[in-house]
Amino acid sequence: MTTRRALLTAPLALAACERFATAAPVPAAIPPLKAAPFPVGTAFKTDHIADPAWVALARTHISQLTPEWEMKMEYILADGLARPRFDGPDRLAAWAKAEGLPMHGHTLIWYAQGEEAFTGLDNAAFDRAFDGYIATVAGRYRGIARSWDVVNEPILDDGSGLRDCHWSRRYGQDGYILRAFEKAQAADPDAILFLNDYNLEGIPAKGTQYLKLVERLLKAGCPLQGLGTQSHLWIDMPDGVIAAFIRELAQFGLPIHVSELDVTLRTDNPLDLRSIAERMARQVDRVTELAEAFVALPAAQRFAFTVWGLRDTDSWYRQGEKDDGKDRPLPFDGAGNANPMAVVLSRAFRAAT
Repeated sequence: MTTRRALLTAPLALAACERFATAAPVPAAIPPLKAAPFPVGTAFKTDHIADPAWVALARTHISQLTPEWEMKMEYILADGLARPRFDGPDRLAAWAKAEGLPMHGHTLIWYAQGEEAFTGLDNAAFDRAFDGYIATVAGRYRGIARSWDVVNEPILDDGSGLRDCHWSRRYGQDGYILRAFEKAQAADPDAILFLNDYNLEGIPAKGTQYLKLVERLLKAGCPLQGLGTQSHLWIDMPDGVIAAFIRELAQFGLPIHVSELDVTLRTDNPLDLRSIAERMARQVDRVTELAEAFVALPAAQRFAFTVWGLRDTDSWYRQGEKDDGKDRPLPFDGAGNANPMAVVLSRAFRAAT
């Protein structure tokens, strides 16, 4: 996940707003989301597993876990290559194992992290550090992490190409991805290996670039085994674009992971005066479209459906000065009550076979 996301706007959907305004109240409780015939996941941090209310909510609804931050390179290499720290990810992995929940590893190689730790290394030392990092991290959680986001967010925001980063400058834009997947497979041959990115549904050029990259990697013999679409959606995405992209993604026959779902109510239009209820009507439409498109996939391609947090107050959208206390991007409110998002997910998941 990255904080550099475009919040795009489009014409209002008044009919959807009216539907929500007259809808029945959200029920206080819903059937467990984890009753779906595929894993239902959430992001988690060590703070969460120390919170009894979060633990109770997760035990009710969740059947897979993704470390939100503490398994990323920024955390592990905070003290440099010579002193990797595993206290946080070890606690998360131990808790997942104790709860009997599979863990999706996130993430091994990301353009946004690692440059400081690798700066100044000659080519041979860079290669040893790159390969060694993947071997150490993926190997450490072998048998606990059933899958990995091996490479995260390699595509430029506008979809014009792949990112230039410290990894690509050493190995090439496709080359670092190929190398990372090969080293991850060697470290854990049983893990399912994913390529993960965001805004694929809503920015056509980026979605197309992702599909082209997948095709190239597979032709090159890359052990790419799964496709991750983060689904950090925005409320004014045009109708139909989410489902259309999921259908395109399915063409490869690989498992698909909705890996980081949230839907902010914010837009970048300072003159947007819609009420919270009107915005949530649009949110419901987006989530319904995504969930129904995912459920329509062949069962073998429904790897998991993960929300990027359980409660609104857990969301990265609700952190820091930008939080006005009004955004509701996740399935449950701060008290653990079901938001409309949770209701439509529950309905779609129950319809799955």
